[in-house]
Amino acid sequence: MTAQVIVITGASDGIGAEMARQLAARDGTRLALVLAARGEDKLAQVAAQCAAHGSQVLVRRCDVSVRADCEALVAAAVERFGRIDTLVNNAGMSAHALLEDTPDLAWTEQLMRINHWGSVWCTHAALPHLKGSRGRIVAVSSLAGLVGVPARTAYCASKFAMTGFFEALRTELDPQGVSVTIAYPGVVATEIRRRGYDAAGQPAGRSGLDERDAMPVDECARLIVDGMDRRRRDVVMSTKGKLGRWLKLIAPSRVDAMARAALNRDAA
Repeated sequence: MTAQVIVITGASDGIGAEMARQLAARDGTRLALVLAARGEDKLAQVAAQCAAHGSQVLVRRCDVSVRADCEALVAAAVERFGRIDTLVNNAGMSAHALLEDTPDLAWTEQLMRINHWGSVWCTHAALPHLKGSRGRIVAVSSLAGLVGVPARTAYCASKFAMTGFFEALRTELDPQGVSVTIAYPGVVATEIRRRGYDAAGQPAGRSGLDERDAMPVDECARLIVDGMDRRRRDVVMSTKGKLGRWLKLIAPSRVDAMARAALNRDAA
């Protein structure tokens, strides 16, 4: 049986790394993983964990904010394995800042390149191969790509853009047998918010959201993998997320109140 080839961006830590480990543990020698991220040392550790299950693994340093890196990633995957069956656009950066407190918007442009354009560039490069395999695209968006959250203007903008792009792409590719699954995690127990930008464009060092009910990263990864396997349209992960999506249509002010309540007041 030919190994399934899955490319995962942002695979050195958090959701991407956990997806890779779960897929390797489940599929073993039937799987070829292409793991991409900026952090090569952490990426090598994840690759070793996956290889221990018998999976073939290709590690590729990739900064998705650079178009040439995205194109080189896809080219390397095809050169090594001859095909791509699934592309998981997981790489992303967080940000927490009020617009009025942001003195320079340069970092918000970089955030858009990472969260939105990186996914677009990787997908565009992989598209001929995914059409050939009638494959799957996974986009890891956020609940902040469905509902506006205060102090998350730049982050929401990048995730709303990502959501819109992949919803439109789904309609283009469905007749060709390529599925598009958009995942909408809420607060997940990773370091992404602490590493994300603050108003000055520096690592925040703390989360701007209430972390008390954060979803374990293994549960989040499992839900995304399940949605990918089933070729589901959307994976909305929490009860609040599902409720908020529908309340937005009938009681939008209630959703605004829920969004404000999600803030970590100590980090304001």
